[in-house]
Amino acid sequence: QLLEAKASLSRARALHALQLQQAKAQMNNMVPKKQFEQLQTSLREEQCKAQQLQENLHQQAEQTCRQLARTQEEHEHLLQAAVEQAEGLEQNLRSAEAALAEKAAQLKDAQAQLARNKLLIKDLHEEKRGFAMALQAAELKQKSTEEKNQVLEEQASALKQLIGKITPASLS
Repeated sequence: QLLEAKASLSRARALHALQLQQAKAQMNNMVPKKQFEQLQTSLREEQCKAQQLQENLHQQAEQTCRQLARTQEEHEHLLQAAVEQAEGLEQNLRSAEAALAEKAAQLKDAQAQLARNKLLIKDLHEEKRGFAMALQAAELKQKSTEEKNQVLEEQASALKQLIGKITPASLS
C-alpha cells in the first residue's frame, strides 16, 4: 500500500508539476492586468476615432452628393442655355441664308435686267447709227436739193430777165 501510495503521490506530483508548468506557460502568454486595461482603453479610443472617422466620411459623402447634385443641375442649366443659344444661332443662320437667297434672286433679276438693258442699248446704238446714216443721206439730199433750187432760182431769174426783155418788145 505504501508503494502504491508513493506511486500515487509521485503521479500526483508529476501531474501537479505538469499543471504548474502549464499554468506558468499560460501566465507567460497572458498580458498583465494593467497592460490589458491600457490595451482596452486604447481599443476604445481607436473605436471612437474609427466611429468619428466613419461619421465624418458619411458627412463628407452626403456633402459631396449634394455638391454633385448642384453641379449637375448647374451643368444642365448651362447645357440648356447652350442648346437655346445654338437654336438661336441656327435661326439666325436660317434667316441669313434666306436673306442671302433673296439677295441672290434680286441680283439675278438685276443681272437679267442689265443684260436686257445692254441689248436695248446695243439696239439703240444700231438705230442711232441708222439714223445718223439716214440724217447724212438726208443732209446730202438737202444739199443736192438746195443746189438744184439755186440752179432753178438762177434759171428762174434768167427767165424773168428774159421775159422782162421779151415782154416789152412783144407789147410794142
